[in-house]
Amino acid sequence: MKKKQLIRSKFREAVFNRDDNKCLICGAKELLDAHHITDRNDMPNGGYVLENGISLCPEHHLMAEQYHISNGNSYPEEFHPDDLYELINSSYEKAYRSSERLKK
Repeated sequence: MKKKQLIRSKFREAVFNRDDNKCLICGAKELLDAHHITDRNDMPNGGYVLENGISLCPEHHLMAEQYHISNGNSYPEEFHPDDLYELINSSYEKAYRSSERLKK
């Protein structure tokens, strides 16, 4: 497995384990994705840290992605990154600091 694939795999596994393998919005357990709350491009070293990930089903992942797609101008209620961070007891600051500590 390539280094980047390994980093992604460990990120997904850690997020799913913490979130009990279910979408933290609706509780669905199928087709989960580990969503980067703050976009990978806006975090040091890609933001592949537990403090920046949340397990979401496809429907809720798409809703959370609206923030990124619109450059923060449009998103469903309760899907702002601050709302998602709150669900996992994290924050942008915590995620940023953890991401800074990742080795490239």
